[in-house]
Amino acid sequence: MTKTVKFKVGRDAKTGQFITVKKARKRKSTAIVETIKRNK
Repeated sequence: MTKTVKFKVGRDAKTGQFITVKKARKRKSTAIVETIKRNK
């Protein structure tokens, strides 16, 4: 049985680069916070 782990990452909407969640929440117009699911 696999366990699914969820975690949040920030991503810049223009370039697609990963950024911190804190920065992404500050820049709401140009960044997004995504939830990623991963099997453990």
